[in-house]
Amino acid sequence: MQTLFVWGLAGALFGGLFSGLLRVLALLGLKGSEAVVFAAAGAAGTTATFYSAMPVALVGAMAGVVASLGYLIVGGLRVQLLPLSAASAAAGMVAGAIYAWLGMGGGRSFAETLTGLIAGLVAGGILWAGLDLYGTDVGVPVQAAGIVVLVGSLFKLAEGPMARGLIGRLPGALSVPVVAGLIAAVVGVGVWLMGGTTAWSPDSITKDIIDQVLKDVPAGLLGGMAGGALTGALLEILGLHLEEDEHVV
Repeated sequence: MQTLFVWGLAGALFGGLFSGLLRVLALLGLKGSEAVVFAAAGAAGTTATFYSAMPVALVGAMAGVVASLGYLIVGGLRVQLLPLSAASAAAGMVAGAIYAWLGMGGGRSFAETLTGLIAGLVAGGILWAGLDLYGTDVGVPVQAAGIVVLVGSLFKLAEGPMARGLIGRLPGALSVPVVAGLIAAVVGVGVWLMGGTTAWSPDSITKDIIDQVLKDVPAGLLGGMAGGALTGALLEILGLHLEEDEHVV
């Protein structure tokens, strides 16, 4: 039950991020295949960080919230997604550098995040190929559940070998700021979606996309939770137990 609960929560986080990033990337002009791959990579890297290096992820998230809210206050009617996300990422990197300087974070955080990114890229490519091959309109919950199963399985299979190979080559003074900056940037996107429309007046197309994001996220959460629970059950059957993980910052 512990495995199903933890993987269900991780899957819900992944599914919500994936469904939201799909629409945001469409807003930025990416095509369908590119949006699927990059959304899967971004969601996988973020979820892997929360799963394997939560203290670093929380540092980045807090920095992202503070920077985003400050940008919304200062930006007034000129709030734009990319500058807000860049400001959040910069704040996250500064906070991560301080965290690493205090000796509270190591090189494993980036190794885990990079493993998640690679697993997301591969899984996103598989999902895109499957959707393109069958040419059917698959709903958000099904997409989220499928991508969670793919990413979760690939991540667990690759985590050990990749982490061991990268940890010694990635100093904490560099890896922690990068990871915290990534998390802060994702948080910035979320703050822009949730609060940006109250601070500026988007055009009708942008507003429709934002409304679709807010509509898709709950469906992504439910699909991701189901996919996460299924992944946890499959991994238990394969003998990859949750209690064998080594989560260090």
